[in-house]
Amino acid sequence: MLNNPFCYFPRPEIEAAAKSLIDRIDSSDYLKDIFKEGKMMGVLQLEDNTFIYAFSGTAGGRSIIEGFVPPIYEFDPATIISHSHNQSIELQHDLFEKYVVLNGLGEKRSILNIFADKGLIPPAGTGDCAAPKLLQYAFLNGHKPISMGEFWYGESPSKEVRRSGSFYPSCTGKCGPLLSWMLQGVDVEPNPLESDLLWDIQNPIILFEDSELIVVEKPSGMLAVPGRSSRKSLLTWLEEYSGCEVFSCHRLDMDTSGVMVFAKSKGSQSYIQRQFENREVNKNYIARLGGEIGDYKRYKIGDTGKIILPLTLDYYDRPRQCVDFETGKPAVTQYEIVGVEKDGTIEVLLTPFTGRTHQLRVHAAHKSGLGIPIIGDRLYGGKRAPRLMLHAAKITFRHPTTFARMTFSTKIQQLSPNDLNVTL
Repeated sequence: MLNNPFCYFPRPEIEAAAKSLIDRIDSSDYLKDIFKEGKMMGVLQLEDNTFIYAFSGTAGGRSIIEGFVPPIYEFDPATIISHSHNQSIELQHDLFEKYVVLNGLGEKRSILNIFADKGLIPPAGTGDCAAPKLLQYAFLNGHKPISMGEFWYGESPSKEVRRSGSFYPSCTGKCGPLLSWMLQGVDVEPNPLESDLLWDIQNPIILFEDSELIVVEKPSGMLAVPGRSSRKSLLTWLEEYSGCEVFSCHRLDMDTSGVMVFAKSKGSQSYIQRQFENREVNKNYIARLGGEIGDYKRYKIGDTGKIILPLTLDYYDRPRQCVDFETGKPAVTQYEIVGVEKDGTIEVLLTPFTGRTHQLRVHAAHKSGLGIPIIGDRLYGGKRAPRLMLHAAKITFRHPTTFARMTFSTKIQQLSPNDLNVTL
């Protein structure tokens, strides 16, 4: 069964094939030169246990390079760049009519029509990513795709989180509608983000309860509040548990575990939320970063610092966030290194002064942050693990009626070496 391209950890054979390609590029001055600025690469395993490779867009001004599959449709980018805005839109419209792709059922359809069926217009560059190139080549040549992965090679960009050798999911804006159509007829794993069946979710743990509040430890893999999917949320679980209406006071990512505060009345909810808005709530997180052997030399226990990287939504790759100093919202995180292992595992205490989406995950993984992804982070290049190793370990706030200062803390679970090789 093919891994889901939108949420996966690469299988060992894909990791090995990617390493083989990286070694080939590194040993060739020609390839190293054209890919040095950074490029997303793709590798696809076929049913005969052979591997094919692709790169996104062009490299060194070329769309065809020996050893990589050809583009879905070859065109001269200058034909669009040299025209006016309106003319370019018309040319892109005509271009996407010529991008005709296959799916696993043997059907043909243009990218323009695939997006039109969903009431969308394909963004510039759609069809030029590595994943659709690989699938198109496989289908054209009668091959069955078995396993796939996309990874970054070369210099890390200043905006996106990209680390050379790390794997990332396919983008949702350009590749979402396209790959969803191309993979019809292919046996594909369900998206773990949309199915409770693929998660071993523990029950929440009640830490404190009175007439105004419920303080609870949220397990990793459980939504904090109801979302677009049918997955059961912590809020729903608490309402069933308490038999009364419950109100969320703040959020945690689905993948993040740890302490959360819920209110039993609108008044108590407002009081707690005002404390968050006024930055009167103190929160600490523990994260385990998964670096390479040798990364441990970059940090030592007791190192402290502050990360200031403004964040904004990556429009064509939701829900990923990116760094943007022009339009991004301020995001500030203080860190302290509390553990260092020779295998590259770093344990860090994180104190956010702002509450942006994926703030800690991006500040950990970005080259201008800590530069090492959190273990288990599928979105930002983390190593394989049964869960995201990010835990809301401690929270301090004032009770809404007694006004007493209250502190609650829990510990993140330990990881064994075998956990880093789990297949999800």
